[in-house]
Amino acid sequence: LLGHDVLFQDVDIVWFKDPLTFFHDKSNTAIQEFDIMFQHDGSAQSRYNPFSANSGFYYVRANKKTQYLFTSLLYHGAVVRKSKSHQQVLVQLLNEHSSMFGLKVKVFDKMQTDMFPGGFHYHQDWDTMHSIIKGESNAYILHMSWTENKVNKLLFFRQMGEWYFSDKCISNDLSNLIGGGDAVSDGGLVEKCCSQEPIFSCHFKDKPSKVPCPNSPLIDPHRARSFWG
Repeated sequence: LLGHDVLFQDVDIVWFKDPLTFFHDKSNTAIQEFDIMFQHDGSAQSRYNPFSANSGFYYVRANKKTQYLFTSLLYHGAVVRKSKSHQQVLVQLLNEHSSMFGLKVKVFDKMQTDMFPGGFHYHQDWDTMHSIIKGESNAYILHMSWTENKVNKLLFFRQMGEWYFSDKCISNDLSNLIGGGDAVSDGGLVEKCCSQEPIFSCHFKDKPSKVPCPNSPLIDPHRARSFWG
């Protein structure tokens, strides 16, 4: 960690407000004692017990305990490759290091805290999603976990009104978008690819959306109802 606290996140996360303000708030005494803090995964699978931590969003304080934790994770690279799950291995190490070395781990409760919602909330907890859409939530982020593929993640973000990247720049070679390296450093890529306004479109009426999408199909036939009723 080189002496720096670290906020790690996957790329399938949007910010509603800066989560660092939460972690850096010294007046929030409830979290000051913890060495590492995670979003809750939402899953009760035994391989993620007892913490059910989501390795796609967490904050780490730089100290000897966390340095040893991530050194151990590096040494477990072969296990990550074999299990095909960085999260599974990290959760196992959290269990080991908390019991043996006093690492203090915090996983924010998926139902009692609303600051860091994820795929569990997007797909199953529609009360939380309605609160986010109405601007009544305390959420700092939304993590599109629990989602089968990248294509659906993009579509879900679009109908949430949280997508700002132009279609013409997706899977397009950099040389086709801008002339050269100087254009990248001058912000040319941002100008060509990033929108100031959300790029919205409806796709599935049974998934959370900024506005009702009554003419869109269902993606989860077992649910058989619209997000907007």
